[in-house]
Amino acid sequence: MTKQLIRQFRKKIWGYYRTHGRGFPWRKTRDPYRILVSEIMLQQTQAGRVLKKYGPFLRRFPNFKSLAAAPTRSVLTAWQGMGYNRRALALKRIAEIVIQQHRGMLPSDPTALQTLPGVGAATAGAIAAFAFGKSAAFIETNIRRVFIHFFFPHKNNVRDAEILALAARTLDTRRPREWHYALMDYGAHLGKRLGGGTNPNRKSSRYRRQTAFKGSHRELRGKIISFLLHARTPTESAIAARLEKPLAQIQRILAALHREGFIVRKGRRIRLAR
Repeated sequence: MTKQLIRQFRKKIWGYYRTHGRGFPWRKTRDPYRILVSEIMLQQTQAGRVLKKYGPFLRRFPNFKSLAAAPTRSVLTAWQGMGYNRRALALKRIAEIVIQQHRGMLPSDPTALQTLPGVGAATAGAIAAFAFGKSAAFIETNIRRVFIHFFFPHKNNVRDAEILALAARTLDTRRPREWHYALMDYGAHLGKRLGGGTNPNRKSSRYRRQTAFKGSHRELRGKIISFLLHARTPTESAIAARLEKPLAQIQRILAALHREGFIVRKGRRIRLAR
């Protein structure tokens, strides 16, 4: 990894970004709350879907205080259609922690950010770079694709540690925020240009073929939560009957939702947590 190679790589990425950089509303702000919301929403979700929910969610919950004080039912209702409802619950818990423990200010340090619910290394690095301008190298799907494409064209089972080392060495520390946007946009371009069959991310040690959503455990979890949003306090049997699923299956999912803090039980009745 010579200085010349780094310059060439940066030139390629910046050149594409100047001509084809994407414009998203979360790129037009440095408000830590708004960037946090976007990064949690973007976890395992395409930007197009996030665009539809981002504005309405912020209008309903414009800051940490309003989100922390909101009932869980209201947050989950606003989140409907995004999937992975754990993220909505994590976002509300983050707001509560920020208000209660950080005087309403989101931590800027990536290590501190990773102590918050639902925030891993990638999300912490993104928030640090986008909200606070920190030179924190991180990897997400599109960035991973870029580095594998350029630096590991003939290698399989590429580890994130290998990629992260290169990401740190090639990071443009003068403009870390825009640099990561440029990497993401080039990675998205590669995904469209190369197609699924030649997706460089298939060479990653983290690659897993995504299972179908239809008929999955995740789909049933979402249906249960959606049902609870509109029902008052149904029983396990009522949920099973409504969704036409075996009672034992519904009970297992409800037990998990209870452990995760989604629901509370009152006798035989079930309702969403407040």
